[in-house]
Amino acid sequence: MPRWQRNPEPEVPAWFWRAVDTPSREACVLVDECDIVYRSWGDASKPPILLVHGMMAHSRWWDFVAPQLTDDWFVTAIDLGGMGDSDFRHDYSGDTFASEIKSVCDAAGLDERVVLVAHSFGGAMSIKAVNRYPDRFAALVLVDSGLRAPDEGEPERPSLRGSGAYPDRASAEARFRVQPPQEVRAPYTARYIASQSLMPVDGGWAWKFDDDLLGARSGLALAAGEVSSLHLPVALLYGEDSSHCSARTVEYMRELIPGTFLARGIADAQHHVFLDQPEAFVCTLRETLAGLTSS
Repeated sequence: MPRWQRNPEPEVPAWFWRAVDTPSREACVLVDECDIVYRSWGDASKPPILLVHGMMAHSRWWDFVAPQLTDDWFVTAIDLGGMGDSDFRHDYSGDTFASEIKSVCDAAGLDERVVLVAHSFGGAMSIKAVNRYPDRFAALVLVDSGLRAPDEGEPERPSLRGSGAYPDRASAEARFRVQPPQEVRAPYTARYIASQSLMPVDGGWAWKFDDDLLGARSGLALAAGEVSSLHLPVALLYGEDSSHCSARTVEYMRELIPGTFLARGIADAQHHVFLDQPEAFVCTLRETLAGLTSS
């Protein structure tokens, strides 16, 4: 039993234990001289999904989501460069992240039916991938990710910085916080992610992301033209209480996207939708995928 489960808490539902105990298959692909790690669940003959995480996150954020989709889908999750178990780079760009997404699809055998399901920053990078490789993907599901309207302004964001090393795992896990800050409404999801987000370093334990990622980056901003160029079916799943993806953001995305666009709000959820409401998120995602791929 993993260390974090030794004192199981009564509010953790049984389905969660079953999901995170489901084994995945790990592999990597070389992209611009860096190993990019990915994990897969399920039957490779089924239609494919690629899950793309947010900034400073990694593929293990999807451990309790991916196994619940395998009845109908072959599910793969990427560690973008500089995050998770993928190699760190000297610099990071939107073009490179787009190339990583496409390269993992190729290496994992995900054919042109592949649907990208992408949270936050991963959504912006997925939009860039679709623009760069327009015939490679079948549909896009954005999870609390979009372009805010010019008249809306940006929400207040904390400055992001690395935290250095912690002397032991327990003190590091106790300091785990999501960004933008919020109280996660299903706290067992955050505790699990904290337990999967550390790596040993000289002097203790550090989070699995490159501190230089916060400064050595270019071309990551999303432009309106990139959104209006999306000619594949698009869905947006968002937290109804999210400060990141407001009602005006949803309206603006609807104005920009020329083709099929589905928008579904999830009640009692903020920006980290699938941490707040994991069961509602999976149910909504299943319904959305069925609607997108049948349209």
